[in-house]
Amino acid sequence: MSILRVENLTKTYASAGHALTVLHAVSFDLAAGDTFAIVGPSGSGKTTLLGLCAGLDRATSGSVWLSGIRLDALSEDQRAAVRNQHVGFIFQNFQLLPTLTALENVLVPLELRGQRGASHTALALLDRVGLADRAHHYPAQLSGGEQQRVSLARAFANRPAVLFADEPTGNLDPDTSERVVNLLFELNREAGTTLVLVTHDLELAALTQRTLRLRGGKVVEGQTTNAPSTLSHE
Repeated sequence: MSILRVENLTKTYASAGHALTVLHAVSFDLAAGDTFAIVGPSGSGKTTLLGLCAGLDRATSGSVWLSGIRLDALSEDQRAAVRNQHVGFIFQNFQLLPTLTALENVLVPLELRGQRGASHTALALLDRVGLADRAHHYPAQLSGGEQQRVSLARAFANRPAVLFADEPTGNLDPDTSERVVNLLFELNREAGTTLVLVTHDLELAALTQRTLRLRGGKVVEGQTTNAPSTLSHE
């Protein structure tokens, strides 16, 4: 069964009295465990597509099925509930809550689900990303790479069916980026999660099994790659 299915997805905005279409009839189908990159120049519709797939916005036309649930048939609150149960996120600017410690940030999705043993699970995830000793530090006390590793732990906390990552290495130096990417793919394999990446980094995109290229909101190329699933700058 498809874990994420997108059919003829189109998004149009009203701009200065005119209709501006930023995404044109995009379709693709992903199975559990697939790794998938969306690439293209700035303004090509990558982030718009990611938001529609995750149910953060509603398409003008077309449909998205996530874990067998048709998102465009749901209310905003219902889509939020689906995200809490089935989706993880990683962002370029980390999106950690500044008033919460690393441990508390990872706890958020677990507590929203009312999961038992949440503290133990969160600490184990921080240990998995090498930050158990930083559990009680606040984001401002962490480096960019450490903050992204906290966001990795948080993203996998609810064992999501689909993990969406929007430029996950965009604010990291090459060495830190390599470590984060390798952790991302290791955790993805272990959890059997479907990974959907938006990136400008073609080396990162090449690690995924499939790549979808956008230009002007339209698909210009879809390809399958033999992904090594590790990043090296040697």
